[in-house]
Amino acid sequence: MTITSPHLGSSDAWTDARLLFALEEVVEKELNRHLKVAKDWMPHDYVPWSDARNFPGFFEDGEAWDPQQSKVTDLGKIALVVNLLTEDNLPSYHHEIASLFGRDGAWGTWVHRWTAEEGRHGIVMRDYLLASRAVDPDKLEQFRMAHMSEGFESDNRHSMLHSVAYVAFQELATRVSHRNTGHQSGDPVCDRMLARIATDENLHMVFYRNLLGAAFEIAPDLTMQSVRDVVVNFRMPGHGMPGFERAAAQMAIGEIYNMRIHHDDVLQPVLRYLKVLEIDGLGPEGLKAQEELGLYMGGLDSEAAKFDEKLAARKARMAARL
Repeated sequence: MTITSPHLGSSDAWTDARLLFALEEVVEKELNRHLKVAKDWMPHDYVPWSDARNFPGFFEDGEAWDPQQSKVTDLGKIALVVNLLTEDNLPSYHHEIASLFGRDGAWGTWVHRWTAEEGRHGIVMRDYLLASRAVDPDKLEQFRMAHMSEGFESDNRHSMLHSVAYVAFQELATRVSHRNTGHQSGDPVCDRMLARIATDENLHMVFYRNLLGAAFEIAPDLTMQSVRDVVVNFRMPGHGMPGFERAAAQMAIGEIYNMRIHHDDVLQPVLRYLKVLEIDGLGPEGLKAQEELGLYMGGLDSEAAKFDEKLAARKARMAARL
């Protein structure tokens, strides 16, 4: 990668526009790699259409939804709704990244490709839920309308580097959430579908993680500050949906996504791969951000240990009642 302007080594000189230009070659390289390894798949191949039947309303022979029709566990239902509502906000996500990264060149090609791949996730999940009657279809649509009507604004829309850092972690968080939901769903068909989605999410994480690594090479101090800010203030994109806090608590107890998983399976893998806490040669602001990031991770690990103890105690109490 070539940086044509030598003065850009200064943190003060890095604007979003200059960073986008400087990283264009990396984006093109990662895009080409992604297109070689990504496999096209058909959402309809993962849906149990033979289980489907009409709902009442327009159809006279429609059968009303009943909780007993679902093969999915109660925990699986909660997580599936959260995961789908998160995917439903794709139009807002596309607007955010297209506005930030642009619609031209390699950046634009990636933005549109990412959006197209993510679109499959919402399609297949909704089709699965409706065909299998896994959740109440009326409530699902009501939640979707409420969530999307609120709109979505990224916490990191002010900065291109913050946005790249965020999605590097968020894509992995989504992969983990989908995969664990599949394991806890109680339905092999659901597990297979979510495994397919998780594969996509992992490839998206690799793209952004590698892009973040390149950003560390050209603007280490600013990138370190961005990573620090994102990690310390991380929120999942679905945080604004109806009932999210209660659902998140249930998913934490059910070990689909909690503090320990966030630390061990989301933050640590990216930080370790990029050796973020080992980067040297930083300026004062970068070094300060690195130290604060290390302290935060240590504190999060301690809090996760407390959560682990409480969860183990809860399991012991529940086992004693059986």
